[in-house]
Amino acid sequence: MARRAEPPDGGWGWMVVLSAFFQSALVFGVLRSFGVFFVEFVAAFEEQAARVSWIASIGIAVQQFGSPVGSALSTKYGPRPVVMTGGVLSALGLLLASFATSLTHLYLSIGLLSGSGWALTFTPTLACLSRYFSRRRSLATGLSLTGVGLSSFAFAPLFQWLLDHYAWRGALLLVSALSFHLVACGALLRPLYLTEDTAVGGIRAQLASLLCHGPFLRYTVALTLINTGYFIPYVHLVAHLQDLGWDPLPAAFLLSVAAISDLVGRVASGWLGDALPGPVARLLMLWAALTGLSLALFPVAQAPTALVVLAVVYGFTSGALTPVAFSVLPELVGTGKIYCGLGLVQMVESIGGLLGAPLSGYLRDVTGNYTASFVVAGAFLLAGSGVLISLPHFCSGFSAPTSRPQDLVIEAVNTKVPQSKEERLGED
Repeated sequence: MARRAEPPDGGWGWMVVLSAFFQSALVFGVLRSFGVFFVEFVAAFEEQAARVSWIASIGIAVQQFGSPVGSALSTKYGPRPVVMTGGVLSALGLLLASFATSLTHLYLSIGLLSGSGWALTFTPTLACLSRYFSRRRSLATGLSLTGVGLSSFAFAPLFQWLLDHYAWRGALLLVSALSFHLVACGALLRPLYLTEDTAVGGIRAQLASLLCHGPFLRYTVALTLINTGYFIPYVHLVAHLQDLGWDPLPAAFLLSVAAISDLVGRVASGWLGDALPGPVARLLMLWAALTGLSLALFPVAQAPTALVVLAVVYGFTSGALTPVAFSVLPELVGTGKIYCGLGLVQMVESIGGLLGAPLSGYLRDVTGNYTASFVVAGAFLLAGSGVLISLPHFCSGFSAPTSRPQDLVIEAVNTKVPQSKEERLGED
């Protein structure tokens, strides 16, 4: 490895942003648009809707719970081979799903195999991106995550067109070919080595350090609370509007309005996170609190204009908190521990995401409407924003980031610095 004093705040990092953009589209865009296959699977296998719903649920659960595995492998071998392997697995799972003869086959192929591939792609890529940026980290993260919203608009009609022309088996074959482009995205990830990497130790040392790190644990609790209420509108807003007498098409259109606002919020928040002084956690607390308030006000609004305004506010603030949520972590634990830290956070916060929708549905069954569901969802986000206040330097006048652009970095090139025997033994 050749040492050079170059700020990790751009350069090849913009290619990493491009890779993360397409990866977020090919992972979460596919997951968000997979509902178009739902009716086809119900008819093809003559199964109940609840059983068919487990296909996507298993895939999401495996992707989130498997994030620490992708992080650990990236720490040891680098993100490039890990992400490329994940691309192969995700495409292979969708390919095998096209030959399925039962729901069990789809559980194993899409849920387990493709889900494992998604676990090896998303988290290592975002962690790699965080190591390339310091001053413009929030903006870079926001730009990369816009791929989720854009692909949600593009993939849903595309998948429906594929179903109309090639049936569900042929459509899955073509979606598999589309997902195989994750391999090319992984090839764009160039390893970046920072001076603090030698001080953080191996994987076990990093895990032990993170589990004893109070601010990291509080941050994880905050994101878990936020994640519990974050997705409720995407699951139950259309049903809530139909209870108010809306037709299905206008109700679905309101969700599209929120998605457009989400895109704007991600970019705007990324720019503000880099432009405003002070810890990024303050901005995350603001967006989480505003998102919680907008959720709690949904049952109060009855007029169409008020509901549209709330949808725009929710979309903007919920999209805005995403890039700064990923930008807070490097300030807490340092870029040297970002792979393990991000993997642990995603694994724990997935608990909130898995429990939020069932809890909201349970409250609907008990009360007969979605008032309690949205109020409780908003309360979870407000509670998470309250926990963020306890993070270090939150009330101080200046930020205290752990890595600056002028840090010495070591970028992978053809030359290699020989190590002493003691250094090799220490790494082992």
